[in-house]
Amino acid sequence: MKLSTIIPSKIFPILLVNFIGILGYSIVIPILIFIVVDMGGNGFIYGILGAMYPFFQFIGAPILGSLSDRIGRKKVLVISQLGTFVAWLLFLLAFMLPKTELWSQHTDFTGSYVMTLPLITIFVARIFDGFTGGNVSVANAYLSDISTDEDRDRNFGKMGASTSTGFVLGPAVAGVLASTFLGEVLPLLLAAVISLIAIFVINTRLKESNPCVVDTGPLRTSSFRRFFQVEHKDCYLDGDIEANPEKKGWATILRQPGIPLLYSVYFLTFLGFSLFYAGLPIYANTVLEWTAIDLGLFLAYSSGIMILVQGPVLSVLSSRVPNRSLILVGSLFIAGGFALLSIQQVVLLYVANTAFSIGNGLMWPSFLSLLARTGSPQMQGAIQGYGNSMGSMASMFGLVLGGILFERINTIVFLIGAIIFLIITLLMLINFLRVKHKVSPVLDTMSA
Repeated sequence: MKLSTIIPSKIFPILLVNFIGILGYSIVIPILIFIVVDMGGNGFIYGILGAMYPFFQFIGAPILGSLSDRIGRKKVLVISQLGTFVAWLLFLLAFMLPKTELWSQHTDFTGSYVMTLPLITIFVARIFDGFTGGNVSVANAYLSDISTDEDRDRNFGKMGASTSTGFVLGPAVAGVLASTFLGEVLPLLLAAVISLIAIFVINTRLKESNPCVVDTGPLRTSSFRRFFQVEHKDCYLDGDIEANPEKKGWATILRQPGIPLLYSVYFLTFLGFSLFYAGLPIYANTVLEWTAIDLGLFLAYSSGIMILVQGPVLSVLSSRVPNRSLILVGSLFIAGGFALLSIQQVVLLYVANTAFSIGNGLMWPSFLSLLARTGSPQMQGAIQGYGNSMGSMASMFGLVLGGILFERINTIVFLIGAIIFLIITLLMLINFLRVKHKVSPVLDTMSA
């Protein structure tokens, strides 16, 4: 049987899990601000609430990533999705609670808000979901496990396409469902159901990918303890630090060749993206005077371009162009897109969006593929988990700073984004030259 026919069936379950997770997450994005305001909050509370998820993901992702190296990817994905399901139940509980005032505040910095019992329940839900939200890093580690050097770039491109598809469909579904008589409750119910479906898919369709952990089978009520038992295969050398997951802390991971530079790129990429996603809604509303429909079409267009690039385009390019070159080209496209965003002309804004989306589609899957090639396979859960933490940390700063900076310096914030991605281009060029320098002497020796 040809490899091209084996690989799609092998990666389909994890692509489906990723798509379902993103779909459930993105459903709440367009309606969250309205829920917060209705329950007593304001823009300040909405911003703090938005930062809760990445902050607690920053704490939880490395723990879950390292845990997946020890007990297996499948078990940790089940744990993560169970956490997400409980979080949605807490979210729904908030609608049933009385709007009891806990405290209120009115200052120039925070504006006016009332912290109510339902609102604090939503905070608890987002905190819980964030802490167990290491599914992205574990899914990337899983994909790395089942990929080969020949198909890793293509597989990560397909993973990116499944993410973009989820982001396209989620807000659209939320808009339709929120207009029914149940209002915002119906999209939240659907998000909870989607989480249950994800648990079912992981439990029944996903095979354990960690080569050193035995798959103990699907989770059943009668075998709950057995599912979470750990049985390791004898595939590590005794005393090898990589065989001891408890020793995989920040210091160990950062000692891996190439990781500090790649983590710097991870942080800067999320910082730049966060400036975009924080500044764009304010830009669209205050400067461009767009409606919610205008902004929705703009973002849907962006996701559509990324689906095209991360799917068929990257599948063709990945076999012909090194992923470091794709990262370099992609980051330059994103920098150009950021620079053009500051020009208030509709056609140029869509040109900027096209450049930004093409760059994102080329760069990010290629970068994840490069990160998956770095370090040993037995450390991929920890590497991806700590990388996810770098992204979460950057998202916290970027989402808060993006809004504050845009209020003060307006579209200059997009030029800062362009500079960030030019720095990323420089860092990846350094990485490219280092690798080339290491390979050249080996080739010279072989030719001699």
